[in-house]
Amino acid sequence: MVILMRTPHSPKSSSSSSSVLILANRAFARLELALVVAILGLLASFLIADIAKSRERSVRITCTCHLKQFGLAFRIWAGDNMDRYPMEGLTNRDGSLLFPNSTNAYLYFAAMSNELNSPIVLACPADKERSPAKNWASLSNTNLSYFLGLDADDAQPATLLAGDRNVTNGAPLTNGILTLTTNRPTGWTSAIHRVNGNVALGDGTVQQLSSARLRDAVAATGTNAMRLLIP
Repeated sequence: MVILMRTPHSPKSSSSSSSVLILANRAFARLELALVVAILGLLASFLIADIAKSRERSVRITCTCHLKQFGLAFRIWAGDNMDRYPMEGLTNRDGSLLFPNSTNAYLYFAAMSNELNSPIVLACPADKERSPAKNWASLSNTNLSYFLGLDADDAQPATLLAGDRNVTNGAPLTNGILTLTTNRPTGWTSAIHRVNGNVALGDGTVQQLSSARLRDAVAATGTNAMRLLIP
């Protein structure tokens, strides 16, 4: 008769197997954790980018609303002043312009305080260098984000009435006045709205324009030059 006997497992062998199993579990857990962290990071980057785009879109809409208010205010003011905008309607007793070639663009907007109600709309939320004025008495160019079209005319709807101040023609300002012509590199700087801008036209409508479309808008005015008063 043959008697079979089981050989007991060595305690050392059993301990080694357990250690290998524990190390494998730990490695797998770390891999899972790294994968989860990577996925969360990717999702967070998408979320942050989406939030940034939404905020930028909201700022552009707010700026556009401000310019629409300007367009309406200018037209109401013109209706009470022989169909002339403040740039041509504000005169001294001798008939000369009240603010000829003035570097203080805010004075023309202040003249429409009744139509605009609040000076807060004169500062674009995308313009980090300008802050809203608390009241009309404290208003200055430092509270103004928008240029003023000195040649805007109610009878010429394509003329530039107002718009973001980050407009350029590639040349320095002269007494605060920037002249746009079709033979100069008209466009926007990167200071506001990422090399884009918003413009209110002579008829009160508002457009969001790239640099190329701004050049088209200048050509569409039908004038040799458009003078903009930059705050």
